[in-house]
Amino acid sequence: MAITAIRGFNDILPSEIGKWQFVEKMAREVFENFGFSEIRIPVLERTELFARGIGEATDIVEKEMYTFADKSGNSLTLRPEATASMARAYLEHQLYTFDPVAKLYFIGPMFRYERPQKGRYRQFYQIDAEVFGVGNPVVDAEVILMLIHFLRRVGLEKLELQLNSLGCRSCRPRYKEGLKADLDEKSFQLCEDCQRRLQSNPLRIFDCKVQTCQDAIADAPKVIDFICDECASHFDKVKEYLGIAGLDYHLTPRMVRGLDYYTRTAFEVVSYDLGSQNAVTGGGRYDNLFQEIGGLDVPGIGFAIGMERLISLLPKDREFIQYPHLFIASPGKETHREAYRLANQLHVEGIRAEFDYEGKSLKSQMRRADKLKARYVLILGEEELKKGRAVLRDMQDKSQQELPMPDIVETLKRKVFGH
Repeated sequence: MAITAIRGFNDILPSEIGKWQFVEKMAREVFENFGFSEIRIPVLERTELFARGIGEATDIVEKEMYTFADKSGNSLTLRPEATASMARAYLEHQLYTFDPVAKLYFIGPMFRYERPQKGRYRQFYQIDAEVFGVGNPVVDAEVILMLIHFLRRVGLEKLELQLNSLGCRSCRPRYKEGLKADLDEKSFQLCEDCQRRLQSNPLRIFDCKVQTCQDAIADAPKVIDFICDECASHFDKVKEYLGIAGLDYHLTPRMVRGLDYYTRTAFEVVSYDLGSQNAVTGGGRYDNLFQEIGGLDVPGIGFAIGMERLISLLPKDREFIQYPHLFIASPGKETHREAYRLANQLHVEGIRAEFDYEGKSLKSQMRRADKLKARYVLILGEEELKKGRAVLRDMQDKSQQELPMPDIVETLKRKVFGH
């Protein structure tokens, strides 16, 4: 029986990897221009980090984490998200002693035991950007601006920024009470999961896709009607700074965050590039997280982008595969040795060159060059080599020219790179 990949864990093949590399390159370029630095965090963490940070009453902690005991009996979990791990690293390594403000980003896989479906896998990839140590609403607007700029850089155009405020520890409990009181009267409409959520974390009901649950919350109280004066002032400042940056936004009063650590600013970005609404990413402020996991009062804000979803929205007419610049065809034993020598010279000079390893016929090698979509083919015929020359074929316009072998590397560099 053939061994196959685990359900929900996917290979990213060479034909697809160009898209991933492009997105990662753009993320690093944009984020670092905004002053962010990359951090790399472990795949495994102590389970307690996520139970305390994300919240024990969330679906992630209750049902979706890959948790097991190691040989010493410690409870360990494959990271289901990055924010808590990044906050743990900030505290553990006392990054605040160098500068209380840390602007960090991370790119890597996460793990959640969910029912695999298109775009949702058990091993999935995220891009996370977080700012620790700033409570000023100006940073909320800056993070959102960076996110929109990044999405535009990768090719998304029809974007809508959705915005809400979730309140703080002082005013949010009043909203939860008002929401629960309203939904208690409609509990018969709720699915089994949402009836349980109603007692433990009623905000999670807003994420449910069951139609009867959506009907139940259609006229539920809005969090914006319960926030305190301080939260209202913070939210007004965020909107003001977004206006200064020239960003339009849509107020979405029913947008919530089910994770316990979120406070105040919450945002989502949706794309209409494919004709219908597609959520691309979401994020928000989480001023309670550090107190939950480490006791320090450190404000934070950030976002996470699911790479599978983002890659599915990339422009379809854009080419991401890197094809060879040059294929060296060498129909003969002596020319094969020269092809090997020349190909490796070109690799060192930054030219993607391929050649035939088996010494097949010229016709067969030309077919392979065409299949690989090589821009040029350099034909090393035995008679031409005796004369110190080679034939360069342009695979686009089918023209050919003879090139002298002396200085051929420099000649090919000028052809490939245009200078």
